[in-house]
Order: sequence, then C-alpha cells, then structure tokens
Amino acid sequence: MSKDIRTKDKAPSSLSDAPEEIQLAVDLIYLLESNEIKPEIALAALEIVKKDLESKIQ
Repeated sequence: MSKDIRTKDKAPSSLSDAPEEIQLAVDLIYLLESNEIKPEIALAALEIVKKDLESKIQ
C-alpha cells in the first residue's frame, strides 16, 4: 500500500519520508479505524497511554 502525504507547496511525498510521529499517528489511526474502535473509546485509551508515557519521561 502506498501512503502519501500532501504538503502545501509540494506534490505528495511518501509517508516513509515523514517524521516518525506522523508515521506513528497514521498507523494508529489506521489501527483504530480498521478495528472499528469508537472515537470515545479511542480517546479514553489514548489518555491512559499519554499518562503512562509522560510518567516514563519525568
């Protein structure tokens, strides 16, 4: 599967050229959508993940 992202002034570029956080975000969105996770559940889960990760960097 070819993943492209568009920028304001440039033609589509490969997702592999995007910053790691963009690549991860796209993968997470795909995972949530392909598993038909309700947005409310996804946001609650992401808040738990965020708190866990923040505790690891403090």
